[in-house]
Amino acid sequence: MVRVREASHAGSWYTADGAQLGGELQDWLNDVPDTIPEIEPAGSSCQAPVTGVRAIIGPHAGLSYSGATAAYAYRCIDVTKVRRVFLLGPSHHVYLEKCAVSACDEYETPMGNIRVDRDTIDELRSKWGPDAWQFMSTRADEDEHSLEMHLPFIYKIFEASVDRIRLVPIMVGNLRLERERQYGKMLAPYLADEENLFVISSDFCHWGSRFRFTLYRDEDSQAFVHLGTTRSTPATAAAAAASAGAAAQPIWKSISDLDWMGMREIARLDHRAFARYLEETDNTICGRHPIGVLLAAVNSLYSRGQLDAALAAGSAASDAPRLRFVKYDQSSKVLSPRDSSVSYASAYLCW
Repeated sequence: MVRVREASHAGSWYTADGAQLGGELQDWLNDVPDTIPEIEPAGSSCQAPVTGVRAIIGPHAGLSYSGATAAYAYRCIDVTKVRRVFLLGPSHHVYLEKCAVSACDEYETPMGNIRVDRDTIDELRSKWGPDAWQFMSTRADEDEHSLEMHLPFIYKIFEASVDRIRLVPIMVGNLRLERERQYGKMLAPYLADEENLFVISSDFCHWGSRFRFTLYRDEDSQAFVHLGTTRSTPATAAAAAASAGAAAQPIWKSISDLDWMGMREIARLDHRAFARYLEETDNTICGRHPIGVLLAAVNSLYSRGQLDAALAAGSAASDAPRLRFVKYDQSSKVLSPRDSSVSYASAYLCW
């Protein structure tokens, strides 16, 4: 019997009508310009699709919120050589300290199903052990939105040849730095293969009291404070000004600055620096561990010296990895400590 993971969020997080969904996705993809400005590092642009894309980072909120941003990442993908898609997302409902793979044979979307690569999943479990790659239950699989929200886009961009591709869904748990390195090394050979595409599912800052995260920094201060809480660093004057609505810098701009700090370390492909940034800011990037695994995989394939040289050379270093962010947005512009927002960012990795 074929085990199918149902599209459990269809009809709520996105439309359940296949034709309508396909039209919405196409509209978002059409809205992305053929020449896409690169925003981090800034100053250049890429021509879509980008040759040699091995991975993308994209958001997983409801498509009405994040679909336009996610489309920027998906427009960067050259589907010509891809035969397998590794989909890595965080676990929002089940606590894991490792990674889990799907036990299903197909993933449903309203436009059609995507077949799961059982051979690759069996290979991972055989080579590294079922303890490292445990199976997620069907309930945990269907409850998790971070994987499902990318399925419509994956189906859409491979629509003409969807029968040719296979999906490797991976739920990434709450990994310590060393464990991220371990999983990165396990997945590095697959990332090095041009027939594989990695899709990394992550939103960025979740800001507001409902997320228990209200970090703020005024533009004239070097210190962050937590608005409306007793958690603070020395910049209490900035906090008081922000709480009173008199801050020199709007809260949404502070959120953007915070996200950009993390995006800068990700663009440098520096796994350790990204982990240090998270320790220092505790930014609520829900896909921090899938991103960490991707960075660890790149760091196991290339030395720090090679990556720094490639970053300095920019697009001229075509034979070395480069990661570029191409879109950033927020669900709303936070003006008051009573407001909330979620940030979205899209990036591509190629070499």
